[in-house]
Amino acid sequence: MTQVKTINQTDKIIEEIADYVLHTEITSEEAYRTAHQVLIDTLGCGILALNYPECTKLLGPIVPGTVVPNGSRVPGTSYVLDPVQGAFNIGAMIRWLDYNDTWLAAEWGHPSDNLGGILAVADYVSQERLKKGEEAIKVKEILEMMIKAHEIQGVLALENSLNRVGLDHVLYVKIATTAVVTKMLGGTKEEIQNALSNAWIDNSSLRTYRHFPNTGSRKSWAAGDATSRAVRLALMAIKGEMGYATALTAKGWGFQDVLFKGKELKLSRSLGSYVMENVLFKVSYPAEFHAQTAAEAAVQLHPEIIGRLDEIKEITITTHESAIRIIDKTGPLHNPADRDHCLQYIAAIGLLKGNITAEDYEDDVAADPRIDELREKMVTVEKESYTTDYLDPEKRSIANAIQVHFVDGTSTDVIDCEYPLGHRFRRDEAVPKILEKYAYNLSTQYTDKQSERIQKFTNNFDEVQQMNTTDFIDLFVN
Repeated sequence: MTQVKTINQTDKIIEEIADYVLHTEITSEEAYRTAHQVLIDTLGCGILALNYPECTKLLGPIVPGTVVPNGSRVPGTSYVLDPVQGAFNIGAMIRWLDYNDTWLAAEWGHPSDNLGGILAVADYVSQERLKKGEEAIKVKEILEMMIKAHEIQGVLALENSLNRVGLDHVLYVKIATTAVVTKMLGGTKEEIQNALSNAWIDNSSLRTYRHFPNTGSRKSWAAGDATSRAVRLALMAIKGEMGYATALTAKGWGFQDVLFKGKELKLSRSLGSYVMENVLFKVSYPAEFHAQTAAEAAVQLHPEIIGRLDEIKEITITTHESAIRIIDKTGPLHNPADRDHCLQYIAAIGLLKGNITAEDYEDDVAADPRIDELREKMVTVEKESYTTDYLDPEKRSIANAIQVHFVDGTSTDVIDCEYPLGHRFRRDEAVPKILEKYAYNLSTQYTDKQSERIQKFTNNFDEVQQMNTTDFIDLFVN
């Protein structure tokens, strides 16, 4: 009797992602225009981070002085690195100040974190092509890969909660970056699947560094690490490294059984351009996104309460379940990473200053005793309708409300903010602010002349998408 060898069928999710990256045409004008806004906003966030030594100490080559021929350039610096380390550098800059875009669902995250790998590979591939007399990657392809990376990360996040099993959301960054950069490197469907399977097998960071009592700066470079690892796995797959067909579903040994408590991973909608069209911008304040509307409400209340601080009896923050689970913190806050993920700290700064900047999380500002005095008077309450609308795919609200109560029995109005400025429902209002934010961020590292030149070539959607990647990166290199 002839024995037939059974070949494992590739996990459905891995195959669907590979097919999407290779074959789905993005036709949404809104998605491309939003991707352009995300591109410049994200780069601006990275440029701003160069003002912080705790970030810049992590940048550069692993071995000091190393320069890679035709390597990936790191915007705002003179570093020329291999694309793996280039992806880490760009990714760490982007995420450092918690100021780039956000996606909120059963899992949350920051889809523009994928730009670390996308930009590093686009620059590297473009230079290699030009050396051979071939055409460089156009910025439009970067925008397309951003749309697809956003979609992969965001749709995985809709129903598959990593935080519920103690894993960090940057796993989805690794998955999304792996898929698109393998394609950018010329990968076939099989090579994309091989790289993706290894990305799943790689596992994910624990969320340890995002929560008390261990909140720390790793949360600011974790996405850089994930997008960098994705580039490494993509390069290996291109060289013929094998994959693993049932990395997710293998009984007893696959991701689902070992790390997802036996639950099935799902893609709850077809992959298209939904996530990019609905992504959230951090326009006004560098703060964890579940607190953005609380920040808006606190800033609005500032003029009314600043002269009555000694009269405040209690501050009620009405919020949604995810905010309570992630950023509702009492007691000591030990570092900037702890503070920018504290709902009460963010609200206190808004009430006290009428604004919130990245500097407000530093130790010298945190030493102001009024901040903790206000925090001690805060009570957080979940409102069920806020939680429901947060999870509604047609709304995706991130609602918070603040009311200040005084010792004489009077109170302020309840300042309710359902949708933050960066929400799709407020996009027209947000775009001018995104450009203002970008201009300011550039001004912190470039001369006026340089900054104006960068904006001239990058602000116009129709023109920038036709640029070669190498010319685009040239604008930002110091």
